[in-house]
Amino acid sequence: MSTKVEIFCDGACSGNPGVGGYGTILRFGAMEKELSGAEGDTTNNRMEMTAAIKGLESLTRPCHVVVTTDSQYLVKGMTEWLKGWMRKGWVNSKKEPVLNRDLWERLHELAQTHRVEWAWIRGHNGHPENERCDALARGAIEDFRNNALSRR
Repeated sequence: MSTKVEIFCDGACSGNPGVGGYGTILRFGAMEKELSGAEGDTTNNRMEMTAAIKGLESLTRPCHVVVTTDSQYLVKGMTEWLKGWMRKGWVNSKKEPVLNRDLWERLHELAQTHRVEWAWIRGHNGHPENERCDALARGAIEDFRNNALSRR
């Protein structure tokens, strides 16, 4: 598992819930690939998670992966909370069902294939890849809205 891949990801939502988008950059050496997409009725947290999922799903073999995001929810979920949620039957500390369980389960499944490090960076702070992912996510929201309008 010597192949090292960097994944940068961000999610955005216009209204929360509302139209949401994600942006992801995969980097392997000098090669980069950008991914983006949108959904009509979602939340910012779901888009943050979807951005990471789309990046991990794009990998074709086991890798050492560094996922960089401005979402503390995503990083803490994967590094601090997930094992406890699974152990307790997917309930949180308030004894309520864990939100976004479907995405947490998918992230956990994908992370088993790779050696994943989760890195948090402050958002909207000039980090070039984070700013690009944010632009991809917002562009996907705009495209989604424009396509919805053209279908009317």
